[in-house]
Amino acid sequence: MYRKNEIIELNITALTSDGDGVGRAGEMVFFVPNTAVGDIVRAKVLKTKKNVGFARVEAIVTASPYRVEPDCPVSFSCGGCVYRHISYEAECAAKRQKVIDAVTRIGKLDGALVKDIIPSENIDGYRNKAMIPVGLNRDGEAVMGYYARHSHRIMHCLRCQLSPPVFNEIISDVYTFLKHRPSLIYTPQNRRGIRHLYLRCAETTGDVMFCIVAGSRHFDGDTALYDSLKEKYPQIKSIVVNVNAEDTNVILGRYTHTVYGKPYLTDTLCGLRFDIAPEAFYQVNRSQAERLYGKAKEYAALRGKETLIDLYCGAGTIGLSMADSCKHLIGVEIIPEAIENAKRNAERNGIHNTRFICADASQAAATLRKEGVRPDVIVVDPPRKGLTPELIDTIVQMAPKRVVYVSCDPATLARDLKLFTENNYSVREITPVDMFPRTSHVEAVVMMSRKDFN
Repeated sequence: MYRKNEIIELNITALTSDGDGVGRAGEMVFFVPNTAVGDIVRAKVLKTKKNVGFARVEAIVTASPYRVEPDCPVSFSCGGCVYRHISYEAECAAKRQKVIDAVTRIGKLDGALVKDIIPSENIDGYRNKAMIPVGLNRDGEAVMGYYARHSHRIMHCLRCQLSPPVFNEIISDVYTFLKHRPSLIYTPQNRRGIRHLYLRCAETTGDVMFCIVAGSRHFDGDTALYDSLKEKYPQIKSIVVNVNAEDTNVILGRYTHTVYGKPYLTDTLCGLRFDIAPEAFYQVNRSQAERLYGKAKEYAALRGKETLIDLYCGAGTIGLSMADSCKHLIGVEIIPEAIENAKRNAERNGIHNTRFICADASQAAATLRKEGVRPDVIVVDPPRKGLTPELIDTIVQMAPKRVVYVSCDPATLARDLKLFTENNYSVREITPVDMFPRTSHVEAVVMMSRKDFN
């Protein structure tokens, strides 16, 4: 058994799904962040369990051929970029392997079903959305930035290479404003001030939405802050305040008030114009989303006469991108603002073969089944927790010819695919898509078909 603070030498032979390096010392397997396959490192033991340990790099004895010099000063402590120290080619290979490992170990599927990953054209500056926590340090000074890895401690950082330059400039200006006004920052005691800075931009127009998440609608100095930002950044077309005074880790509250401009941004995706409210889901990497949706549309194999159900439809982006190839589109989403966005998006794009339902996906699917709706294709794009067994059972009973599953978590995807394959569906193909370069996350698009349908 290795002791805490002991220095050991490890040969890194694999990566975990979270991007940590894996090395073996005797019978112990150690997980070591910020390492690459092929590294030989001296590492300090931080914690051990029965056969597993956690360690931190103290020195690199031999560098991996996949290792590159990190170009961000906080990448090793931030909870975001876990792959900034390896080449992008190595990152894509690791992400594809992550999908293969999940579908073979959990889903009991053939790894050959996993095709080549679709890489991102841009690996920096691709995020059209940023949520920046705001707080006070132990000395009562303003801090803004990102949460340190595996914690809710704000790591002060005003620049992120995944964000467009305008975000970093706005963040820096807001920090300058708050630095001299720490009383404007939310605490559990005052329940009034600023909790998060929330930025969105429309890639095709450059328009920016500036959103403050605060404990109350108004706070001292709000007009001065808004006026200074409008003057300096003409691309800010919308300023909104989201109110969240609850003692919770959930970022957005239930009420959003428009201070300036429109309560949404408009962007173009897959040739369609979309209105995006602060609460609505919209892919953070727009250019890569077009490739993701293109693959989903290819897998749906629509011919113009089908009924398509889009579960977890958000602002309607996936379904509306396929509406020109089906007879009827039914979108389902539990967030009311997103459904209103979806309806407006259909209207503004002249798409009339749609119906949007505000409801839980499982309940809506069950209701549609009772109505006798017989979909030819169902598209699902669930949150990280995946689908419920009840929803999968309802989908199976609706018996669509094809199911297209868009996933942001290979583990829950693999779990769900196993249930589908046990219930008259075959997995035909899986394509990983790198939506979030330099982070540990990877999306995947899956084509399934009913076993009695070819």
